Amino acid sequence: MERGSPTLALLSELQERHLHVVPFENLSVHLGEEIVLEPVALVDKIIERRRGGFCYELNGAFAALLTALGYSVELLAARVKDGPLFDHLALRVDVDGEPWLVDVGFGRFTHRPIRLDVRTPQADPGGTFTVSERDHGDLAIDRDGEPEYTVETRPRVLDDFGPTCWYQRTSPRSHFTRSLVCTRLTGTGRITLSGRELIRTGAGGRDQRVLETDAEVLAAYHEHFGIVLDSVPTVRAPLSP
Repeated sequence: MERGSPTLALLSELQERHLHVVPFENLSVHLGEEIVLEPVALVDKIIERRRGGFCYELNGAFAALLTALGYSVELLAARVKDGPLFDHLALRVDVDGEPWLVDVGFGRFTHRPIRLDVRTPQADPGGTFTVSERDHGDLAIDRDGEPEYTVETRPRVLDDFGPTCWYQRTSPRSHFTRSLVCTRLTGTGRITLSGRELIRTGAGGRDQRVLETDAEVLAAYHEHFGIVLDSVPTVRAPLSP
């Protein structure tokens, strides 16, 4: 890996490697774990506890890494489809005067940075992405012609996402309280553990099977995601909103 300067090549490599190694997962929601939106706590969860997280955690920690490496990083608030503002956290990273959208916390999305100031389609291993202008300076991000999210262009701080993070992990209206997922990129596609269903997707199609025993589920978390758990997480009754 190239080291020593905050280049686009290094940024692209870091993003792609992160997506292959660190899973997008919402296990904390169903294990009753507190989610602390502080850079030190987020990095500790990923590095020391060998876990993943959802957008606030993954992009929050990645922003801390990039900042430490000398990149100019801004946190951006986004809404997914008709969701509320702060529904999602994405990153703007400036390299040599060019603004790039970086996102390691959206599951199936870009593998590499895409330009925020380019309005023509941008090819990426994850699809073809288009950035278009919306009201109030917001930018809409589409993948293969379908909307993904709309992102603000004003910078935010991590604390701004605290209330919506709490909503996402407690409200019965949040899809994170109603589903259980752990997923990451692989060399041939993607591997996902959705509840007890293990799903592999790639050029050869989709393969899925239900894991019947707790031992199989725990082994799958360890083998495919490097996550060691004492018990199998299950979708729990969410707290009152």
